[in-house]
Amino acid sequence: MARGAAQELAHTESRRSGPRRWLRAAHWLLSAGIHPRGNATTLRVAEDLAKRMDYSTGHVRYCLDGTSARLGLSRATVKRHVAVLRELGALVWAVHGTRTNVRRTRGLGGYAGTATVYAAVIPPAYDHAMGHQIVGSGYDARIVVHQPAAPEQSSEQSSERSASEPSACERGSSEQGSSEQDSGQIPGQLSEGGAPPSLTLVEEKGKVQMAGGFNYTPRRRASRTKSRKSQSRSAVGGESTTTRRSPAQVAREILQTRTVRALVNWTQREPLRRLAFSLRAYFDRGLSAHEIAAELIGMCLTWRPSRPAAFIQAQLRREARENAARESAEAAAGDPRSNAAWQEWLARATPETPVRTDTDRRLARLYSWDQWAEVADHYAEDPDDALDLYGTRLCVHAVRQASLAER
Repeated sequence: MARGAAQELAHTESRRSGPRRWLRAAHWLLSAGIHPRGNATTLRVAEDLAKRMDYSTGHVRYCLDGTSARLGLSRATVKRHVAVLRELGALVWAVHGTRTNVRRTRGLGGYAGTATVYAAVIPPAYDHAMGHQIVGSGYDARIVVHQPAAPEQSSEQSSERSASEPSACERGSSEQGSSEQDSGQIPGQLSEGGAPPSLTLVEEKGKVQMAGGFNYTPRRRASRTKSRKSQSRSAVGGESTTTRRSPAQVAREILQTRTVRALVNWTQREPLRRLAFSLRAYFDRGLSAHEIAAELIGMCLTWRPSRPAAFIQAQLRREARENAARESAEAAAGDPRSNAAWQEWLARATPETPVRTDTDRRLARLYSWDQWAEVADHYAEDPDDALDLYGTRLCVHAVRQASLAER
């Protein structure tokens, strides 16, 4: 039984585990009757914790009220069976719950106490019963799985194998796995330098193994797939995003998106990275997180879209189309020559020049001899037109009279 400080993560003798293996170990511990108060209700509590565990760390929040409501048990019953799991060495405290305001440490308003966090562990009693070999001790201990070495073959079998030896391509693809099996070295065994075993050296039975060939996408196919993906994401909201973003820039945008999602309630159902991608058009404009939040709050006032990222991209595309139409209209209004209605009105308002007939010429040449001053002025402005209308004789007479008058 684990008592007192042995129930803390820093002092436990149990090793860390994930939810699946931990649940199997908890089922065995309860079935073995190691704890007198362990029963089927304890297993139900363990199953509820396993469903909410983080697969990479094995940590889970206590959530006493939620567990009590989901299982239909009282708070005291849940506390009692969680204490049974701690005493079995299957749970340890990672974080103790306190009244410290966790929202203040994050720069947020309101109050929320620090939650209790448990870590899933497997006690040494289970490993001893299963015959597991453990490297290390305490929470960071690791299990080592023994794999049988390759059986020795006679000289005849060796000659037959050398005769049917695979090609260089096939031998290269399986060289790594065969060298480990032929050496007879136990995976996870400490090397001469004392290096710890890898976290990924445990291989379960039934895992699909590759028997040969290549485990890589062809170069031509990979490049084509990547180009199509980049083309499909080349524009968001009608604005070009072909400029490649650095990891630091993406991290800054995700950090700002986290603030935006906290301020705009209808975006909180969208994953963080997808929401950050849909907001790239705003980031390219140089807007801050609060300015983007103001834009989004004004975008959707009376309802909550089911897909916030898709809704934001659709609104940005519509805004881009409206801006393009407005700019084209302003350009047309600034240049009257590009306005078809204005050109039509101008054509109607401009008087047409009357066509000159022979009757007009005859009347001008008969009755304009006493109006030689007007004929002379007309000739001075447009000699060709004056000669066509008045004729040569009348134009010469008018010019002579005008020169005599100037003397």
